[in-house]
Amino acid sequence: MDRYQRQMMLPEIGVEGQQKLADARVLVVGAGGLGATLLPQLVGAGVGFIRLCDDDEVALHNLHRQTLFTMQDLGHSKAARAQQALLQRNPEVQIEVVPRAIGASDLPHLLTDIDLVIDAADNFAVTYQLSDACLATQIPLISASVLGRQGYVGGFCGSAPSYRALFPRLPASAANCNTAGVMGPAVATLGAMQAQMALSVLLDLQPSPLGSVINCDFINWHMRAFRFDGAEEPENSVPFIDEQLLTKDDCIVELRAVEEAPVSVANIVERVLPQAIADWQPPQDRRIVLVCASGIRAAQAASVLEARGFTRLAMLAAKRP
Repeated sequence: MDRYQRQMMLPEIGVEGQQKLADARVLVVGAGGLGATLLPQLVGAGVGFIRLCDDDEVALHNLHRQTLFTMQDLGHSKAARAQQALLQRNPEVQIEVVPRAIGASDLPHLLTDIDLVIDAADNFAVTYQLSDACLATQIPLISASVLGRQGYVGGFCGSAPSYRALFPRLPASAANCNTAGVMGPAVATLGAMQAQMALSVLLDLQPSPLGSVINCDFINWHMRAFRFDGAEEPENSVPFIDEQLLTKDDCIVELRAVEEAPVSVANIVERVLPQAIADWQPPQDRRIVLVCASGIRAAQAASVLEARGFTRLAMLAAKRP
């Protein structure tokens, strides 16, 4: 226990708390910028089991913020290289790697025996899928997002409302680190805050971070925290699904032009550009699955169809072919 002596000195942790961390099982989705900070913190604190999901490879433009990796990791699996780096830091923990993209169909299996989920993917479609799954299973979810020099971190599900209760609608634009840029210290700060929230949940420290959000503005140097314990779950919500959950009876609507996505998620799809959705006549007896790259256009199209009375809807965020 010498490794954890300094944190065990805290009366709210002690031997009992350290054992809670050793017994904890955590699912972390994303080994990028947020994960580069939060994962070493979890491993350093002695979290006993981490299931780590990431399908990406380390690239040179990652290194300014993904400080878990080095030049020797370029071109290799982030999940696998993160596992190596973390076990070098603490061989007492167990790191299980899932080096592929995950979707709604994977979550029932991935959440088996998991006590806490950490969303470090910084991807709207992934966040909503994780939140929906965590709400159904009453598993706490810690989620964060950062862009430029601003971001937020929050605790959802478990004993608190879900991400959808606070953010029932997707944002209007799909800006991300790849398109709008980000500063490494901003990402690291939010990742560290995720780790602190996660440890607080695992240790059952009060007040709980579940039901709270902290907004961080490193442009104007403002931090604002608020609670949303009373937020109501939306009565109707359009779920994100993945390709494995498509059925032969679905009406699959590809919202991307052929130039953007010459190959869609299925052999038979209807091509309807977003600006034409208001005039499109959907089938009345089939589920409508709206497909785009990030989920933003799908969510906007779903809103239009909901306003027209259609309720059998789903969204699918597809990677570029």
